[in-house]
Formats: sequence, structure tokens, C-alpha cells
Amino acid sequence: MSEGLTVGRAAALVGVSVKTLHHWDAIGLVRPSERTCAGYRVYSGDDIARVHRVLVYRELGFPLAEIGRLLDDPAVDAREHLRRQRTELVDRISRLETMVSAVDRVLAAAKTGIQLTPEQQVEIFGSDWRPEWVGEAETRWGDSPQWTQYAERAAALSPSDWREVTARVEKLNADLATAHQTGVTPGSPEANALAERHRAAMTTYFDCPHARHVCLGRLLAEDEGFAGYYSGFSPDLAPWLREVINANAAAHGVDPETATWD
Repeated sequence: MSEGLTVGRAAALVGVSVKTLHHWDAIGLVRPSERTCAGYRVYSGDDIARVHRVLVYRELGFPLAEIGRLLDDPAVDAREHLRRQRTELVDRISRLETMVSAVDRVLAAAKTGIQLTPEQQVEIFGSDWRPEWVGEAETRWGDSPQWTQYAERAAALSPSDWREVTARVEKLNADLATAHQTGVTPGSPEANALAERHRAAMTTYFDCPHARHVCLGRLLAEDEGFAGYYSGFSPDLAPWLREVINANAAAHGVDPETATWD
């Protein structure tokens, strides 16, 4: 530059605030080396070059005091130092790109949850299974933290894991139906054990403390689709299951009348 720059023009040129340049001037980091005829300090081309070097070191995370030492120490080879920093930055970028890829995979998995083809879903879950149910569930609960938990946990399950989960659920449903048909009383040790098995099955997908389990029991009994599902194992199984869940929650200090999802 053939002419110096005022602090305002210098700040606009390098993209920092006037206050920042005043501070750097006050601590001796970058002091304007020229003056106008009126006595105002102005920044020369060398001053602006020093500002840019300060900005580079700031991006690298150096404190201002260390930056000043690096710039003013004649024993420091600034170019060699910057080359080393560039190598470190490239390594950091590589690590960050790896992290971004991992996050992208988690996000993609969290979008759909079950990482099975439609054919695998039908083969594992049975001929009555409809893959579109997952999309319907996401529409209904996709904004909840529990859906995020479900999607992440479901995405981590392999086909063999899903077969084990399905087998446990089928055994649980059969045992629930048998207990219902043989008159097992809610609150009895046998009923409470079944409630805990049911709660553990839900925990496969999302955290399910006893209060949330109570809310889930209400949903199973009142939602036509869920109630119909359980009725397929035993008529009116869902209302009985709700009472079993409520009694078990009460035994664990939760009032079913006031229990909330959160």
C-alpha cells in the first residue's frame, strides 16, 4: 500500500473490529507504525501483514501473548513454524472428516431405525408385519426423545439380534395370554414378574421407567390398533395388561393415577 490505512479502514480490510485493533495496539501486539499529517496513527502494508499473521495464529488457537513472542523472536522461523501448523491442521481436518462421517451414519440410521430390508422384516416379524408401520410410527412420535433412542438402538441390531428380540416378545405375549386366561391377578408376584418382562422388552427400544410404563399401558389399552394387537393373543388382554402394569408400578412407588411420560 502506498498510503497507510486508518484504524477503521484497516479493521474493515482484515475483518476484525476497531476495538480489537485498539486492544492489539494497547498490548503491543500490532502497533500502527505510521502517522498522518494530522498525527493520527495509520497502518502500513507491513502492519497489515502482521495483522494477518496474528489472525492465522489465532485460528490455530494460540493465545495473544504466545503470538507476540512468535512474531517478535528472531530465532523463530515463522515459515517453518507455519508449515508444521499446517500439517497439524490437515491431520485435524482428517480426524474431523472421519467424525462427520460417523455422525452422518448415525443420523442416517436414526432416520429409519430398523436396518432390515422389507423382505427381512416380513421374514423375521411375520407375514402380518407391514414395513410401512415404521413410517407411520415416525410420523406419530418422530419428534420425541424416545423415538431418537428407538432409532439409534434399532439401527444397532443385526438380523440375528432381531430374531432374538422377536422370539422373546413372542414368548412374552404367549405367557401374558396364558396368565390372563388362567386368571392371574394384577399385583400378584407372577403378574409383577410379567410386567417387568414387558417393561424390559420396551427398554430394548427406549428407556422405560415405571411411570413411563404406566403411560404406555394406558396407550396399549386405549389405542384401537394396540388393543387389537393384544386381543389377537387373548380377548381384552390389553386392559388386563394395563392393570398388571399399574399394580407393578405401584409396588415400585409410582402412583398410576398421576404417572406422566416424562
